[in-house]
Amino acid sequence: MFSMLLQVKKSITSFAAIMIGLNISAQLINNTSTFRNVNTKSYFRFHYDNDFFTNTDYYYSQGITLEYVHPSFKNFPMATLLYKTKNSDTKYGITFNLFGYTPTSTVSNTILYGDRPFEGSMSLKMFAISSNSAKQQQVSSAIHLGIIGPAALGEEIQTNVHRWTGNKLPIGWQHQIKNDVILNYQLNLEKKLLATDAFLLNGAAELRAGTLHDRIGGGINFMAGHFNNPYITEKKKKVQYYLYGQSRVNFIGYDATMQGGIFNKKSPNTISSGDVSRITFQADAGLVLHFKKIFLGYNQSFLSKEFRTGRTHRWGGVSLGFAF
Repeated sequence: MFSMLLQVKKSITSFAAIMIGLNISAQLINNTSTFRNVNTKSYFRFHYDNDFFTNTDYYYSQGITLEYVHPSFKNFPMATLLYKTKNSDTKYGITFNLFGYTPTSTVSNTILYGDRPFEGSMSLKMFAISSNSAKQQQVSSAIHLGIIGPAALGEEIQTNVHRWTGNKLPIGWQHQIKNDVILNYQLNLEKKLLATDAFLLNGAAELRAGTLHDRIGGGINFMAGHFNNPYITEKKKKVQYYLYGQSRVNFIGYDATMQGGIFNKKSPNTISSGDVSRITFQADAGLVLHFKKIFLGYNQSFLSKEFRTGRTHRWGGVSLGFAF
């Protein structure tokens, strides 16, 4: 098992390095992708992102997602608004999400103009994942409802994390993006391009529209190791271990985490429309272990500049899940 993992790691490291060098990849916590598939229709999973995994402390500072998947969510009224494909095996779930962003410095009480503003968001996301074994593709859809601004408790959460980890307490949150509503719709498509017993390569596309993000994107992702084909209902392997990578280019229309809410224009510091990078590139690579009903994952991510005076950014994340 370990010799196989070493061989897989050597063969994929060069591929992942090329992807990261091209600066192309995914998004934040991406719970619906094939490389995070759980082999049951009922499970709970916790995701945690933080840039201390990469020894940084700016921009995308922290992300927390609590995910619950269960067949009963099919009966929720909001589920009728989700897009599902015919002749597919469909899962339904809900996530609770907390995300936080900061500028390059959290020790200044003055506004850092030309830098990313402080921003926190809190939301619920209902989603459906439809896998079609005949077409070897997966379509997922989601509705996000929530709020950005002080009501999302971004300041309180980051302050407590810094206190628990013994870091300097952040200041400057009084200049954060003001309260506004989150209402977003999301569609993702993944389709098999190439597959062997130990390797799967997919093409991927995404559309997001609403008050938080307006963007389209596309790219590729892969899995390499010992795993079940996520497009096939029958699951033969009880233990799975694999590396994955994902690459995507995104075309940005609007980003409320930088530009402020659609309805509330009173935020003291925002990135102007002319300074927003209309094309961004992101790269993710990670390792996943499925042992019977337990899911463990670790990843690191890279993101190109999101605005004219910005920097590139890196962060890491961990996942822990339990199937029922």
